[in-house]
Amino acid sequence: MTTAQALKLELMEWLATVHDQKIIKELSKWKEEHQHISIEQYNKELDEADAAIDRGEYITHQQAVKEISAWRKK
Repeated sequence: MTTAQALKLELMEWLATVHDQKIIKELSKWKEEHQHISIEQYNKELDEADAAIDRGEYITHQQAVKEISAWRKK
């Protein structure tokens, strides 16, 4: 067994004993933020974004700047 495999096994065993919901949620959040997607999923998301743009579902840069300025005033 390689060092990486041993470390993975150790982490899995540790995770199975964790009962603190805060730790579990944080680990889940970290996983979502660091998980890579497949090229197929990436291309699907690009196609969906292109379709939304074609439907007019977007805001201009100028509109975005205006919205951000409004947030800062709050």
